[in-house]
Amino acid sequence: MTFLALLDYCGVAVFAATGALAASRKQLDIIGFLFLAGLTGVGGGTLRDLVLGLAPVFWVREGAYIAVCAATAVAVYFAAPYVEYRYRLLLWLDAIGLSAYCVMGAAVGLAAGASAPVAVLTGMMTATFGGVLRDVVSGEPSVLLRREIYVTAALAGAALFVLLERVGVDPALSAGAAALAALAVRGGALAFGWTLPGYRHRPGRPAGEF
Repeated sequence: MTFLALLDYCGVAVFAATGALAASRKQLDIIGFLFLAGLTGVGGGTLRDLVLGLAPVFWVREGAYIAVCAATAVAVYFAAPYVEYRYRLLLWLDAIGLSAYCVMGAAVGLAAGASAPVAVLTGMMTATFGGVLRDVVSGEPSVLLRREIYVTAALAGAALFVLLERVGVDPALSAGAAALAALAVRGGALAFGWTLPGYRHRPGRPAGEF
């Protein structure tokens, strides 16, 4: 198994764990755990494959991804009662999944023949869409609406990977460096509250005024 393939499975497993943790916070049954774990684990990669025109999508081609999601959901179902701060763990696992998945998404984009900018965007979508689906379905506060840097971390990791690939750096080294960079940015945002400047100008007029 190549390093990129291992990174892909790790990203799926970690995101599936965040979906299962969200299910635990909502006190769902085992089916709810399986559903949210699967949705979160493969959601971003599904969007990536649809955008790139890759059919069937990756988890249909390789059923091992669904097995990883299911095994993770069952493990979290039994382990979650012993975790005191589940939302904090969810956010940190999400950061780890994001760092792995932004690289894998960019790599798949390049392998599919996409241009460098498109590969960066597929990396970003792969890393963020599963978490967005998880939060919408489970009713958790959306990671996109938190002030800390989120999408920017995925863009940074994907962009660094594409840049290193373009200059001929070894793929495993490129992937490792880019994943660590994304994790450093997102981890720093969680630990220290890093944010980008927000919009602070005059708000728009009410909808009924012209």
